[in-house]
Amino acid sequence: MNVCIIPARGGSKRIPHKNIKDFNGKPIIAYSIEIALKSNCFDRVIVSTDDDEIAEVAKAYGAEVPFVRPALLAGDFIGLLPVIKNAIDWLDSNNSKLQNICCISATAPLIQKNFIQESYEQFIETKADYCFGVTTFPFPIQRAIKITKKNRVEMFYSQYFDVRSQDLEESYHDAGQFYWGTPLAFREERILFSKSSSPYIIPRHLVQDIDTPEDWFRAELMYKVLQKS
Repeated sequence: MNVCIIPARGGSKRIPHKNIKDFNGKPIIAYSIEIALKSNCFDRVIVSTDDDEIAEVAKAYGAEVPFVRPALLAGDFIGLLPVIKNAIDWLDSNNSKLQNICCISATAPLIQKNFIQESYEQFIETKADYCFGVTTFPFPIQRAIKITKKNRVEMFYSQYFDVRSQDLEESYHDAGQFYWGTPLAFREERILFSKSSSPYIIPRHLVQDIDTPEDWFRAELMYKVLQKS
């Protein structure tokens, strides 16, 4: 079976109750659950959480919450892979015959149904360990600068000072929306950013990481504009 796992811990610090905070009229996690269900790619859509309130919201929007995430995996410094592995271990122990896993972020309101569907096809065709969304940086990373302790400026890569922007290689970053993977890759916690991963390219205007209140505000504006287009 294909299973969607949506990690949603309850202890967000920078944006309290982030995973169920109202986003343009409904809890932000609802967008991820609804897209997963509408994609018709999954036999089960499961939310992994340590929080009772998140669990109730998730179930109200159609997801399963069949287990409680251990407190050990709900801290500020816990990465994605151990959380997914925990969910897979639970599924294994309950006789689930897993074929493919997709982790969808609980805070990805700009995600589109076709992203999940098309990336799934790409994942299967490429036989990769993982397939996940990426998007371009808005400015060439080779021209990046830093501010020194003396409040001066230095380039990270000074050798590119005289190179035209259009002549620099395009660079990408993780869109932070979804991650298809084989059960084995997740069980072994294989590295995401490797030659064994296949990138699914997402337009930049449909990507917004949400870590701060400023990010949240920007994402809401982007969502409203997209609804009008």
